[in-house]
Amino acid sequence: MSCYCLFDILEVTDPAKFDEYRMRVRPVVEKFGGRYLVAGRNFEGLEGTWRPVLPVIIQFPSLQKAHEWYDSADYLELKSPRFAACKTNAVFMEGL
Repeated sequence: MSCYCLFDILEVTDPAKFDEYRMRVRPVVEKFGGRYLVAGRNFEGLEGTWRPVLPVIIQFPSLQKAHEWYDSADYLELKSPRFAACKTNAVFMEGL
C-alpha cells in the first residue's frame, strides 16, 4: 500500500539553506523509492482556512519505505538544515 508524506511548509526563514536542502534531498528520496507528486506554490483553497505556503507531497511504495527514508542516515544529514531553514508540519498518510 502506498504511503504519502505531506510537508506543509509554513514559512521559509532561511532561503539559502532551504535551497541547499532542496538541491540535495531528491536523490535521497529516490533512493528509498520515493517520488515527488507535488512541490509547488500554486494552489486554490476550496474549503476551510488552510493556506500552505509551499505544499510538498512525496509518494513512497509503503509506510515502511517512508520510515526507512525519514529515519535513514542519509536524510538525517539533511534534517538539520531543513529545520534551520523553515517551519514545517509533516505527516505520513497511507493510501488506498
